Amino acid sequence: MKVKEEGRMKGEGRLTGTSEDGLPYAVDCTARADGALAFTVTAAGPAGLVLKRRKSGDRVRLALTPSPDGLPGAVLDAAAGLREGRWDVFTEGPDGERRAEPGLRDLRELIDRTPDPAATTVAARIPYRTADGLLAVRSWSRAPHAEAGALTVRGGGLTVDGRLYGAEPGPDAVVEARLRGAPGEVHREPVRTGGDGAFSCTLPCRALAGGAEGAGGAARIWDLWLLPGGAAGGGPAARISRILDDIADRKSVFVYPGSPCGDGAERPVTATPYYTVDNDLSVRLDPPKG
Repeated sequence: MKVKEEGRMKGEGRLTGTSEDGLPYAVDCTARADGALAFTVTAAGPAGLVLKRRKSGDRVRLALTPSPDGLPGAVLDAAAGLREGRWDVFTEGPDGERRAEPGLRDLRELIDRTPDPAATTVAARIPYRTADGLLAVRSWSRAPHAEAGALTVRGGGLTVDGRLYGAEPGPDAVVEARLRGAPGEVHREPVRTGGDGAFSCTLPCRALAGGAEGAGGAARIWDLWLLPGGAAGGGPAARISRILDDIADRKSVFVYPGSPCGDGAERPVTATPYYTVDNDLSVRLDPPKG
């Protein structure tokens, strides 16, 4: 991504709704590498900001104080609790709460960010514009966290490179593919480690596609996890995902082509890696057509 600072403009200025005109307030947001978020309301009026997590009763309120340029602002500290999910941003004023519009979103510090190696929990927060043009924050909290890197489908296998934070992959570490909709059906492959949490693993496509024909020709979707201590080693599993950059919704941005996987003796299945709506890594195996 080359453009990391975005804004919504009206004429020659930002949208600056006021309590008199009934429009939403525009709120600038700067995302910092440590997970903190700095907000500035582009017009006077509100006394606070309220973040509400969807499908829950979770609320976080931030009192607004004048910033150096005189506009009201607030900082959500990196250590402040913000549970994983999508948080809608509201301004709070004499006329009640109203959804905020995104002003300038400065995401430059999120590019290629590297978490503190000593941290046991990785937190990521990305402000973004919703489909209806309002301001929200996507938040993740992972302990440990397996950050996906390069993905390659070649030679009948899917190779996943990545880096583990908050733990170190042991000698028995495996990537575990879990078949969605079929609890207990898994496929495991050993990982190759490279120090500093780096790992790599190749999953054979035919093993993941097995049995598709017996399921009425339906696609099989596997969710990918890293087990740092191995299948019997204990400790928490880490969902393999991609959250350490400035992209809140990766699914529609990173689209991978399907790749045929076969040995030439039979019609090939098609393997397609993709990111879910939560930026988690999965792979779809489609049976042969025709």
